Amino acid sequence: MQDELLLLHRAKSLDQEALAQIHERYYDSLFRYMAYRENDWQTAEDLTSEVFIRFLHAIQQKNAPQNTIRGWLFGTASLILKEHYRKKKRAQLVELDDTVPEEWLEPIAKIEAQESKNALRQALADLTDEQQQVLALRFGYEMPIRDVAETMNKSEGSVKMLQVRAIAALTRLMGSESNA
Repeated sequence: MQDELLLLHRAKSLDQEALAQIHERYYDSLFRYMAYRENDWQTAEDLTSEVFIRFLHAIQQKNAPQNTIRGWLFGTASLILKEHYRKKKRAQLVELDDTVPEEWLEPIAKIEAQESKNALRQALADLTDEQQQVLALRFGYEMPIRDVAETMNKSEGSVKMLQVRAIAALTRLMGSESNA
């Protein structure tokens, strides 16, 4: 924690090395969080970059976080995702999967894999916002339960129950999908 406060203090004075350390330290975990919530890798990269752009802008405008870099970055990432979803919903775009297919997969296996991916994406969308956030933080951002609880202002027990209920709901939703 002391190391983070020192790094934050250096970043506030626009120390290039400190800003680079912050980017290096938090980029991967923020990207995993974004990629967990947004399936398109390029979009996840863009959204992650936007977090750091806003961090730098906040420092320049003297609105930098006061005591935690990670908390500020996560909060901003969450806000950016919400803005992204609002824009995406208004645009009513059709998602195209432009990933390079693995050549060893047979055509039927490719179709089944895509159907499973779509079913999981739909099942995740059917969860509550809190359940989605817990899963994204735990498995996308790879946060320990204690940190998730702190970030969401909940007890560790509440986070554990949200996670259990989210996984149970996913299991139920995915099970009903395969029975249909």
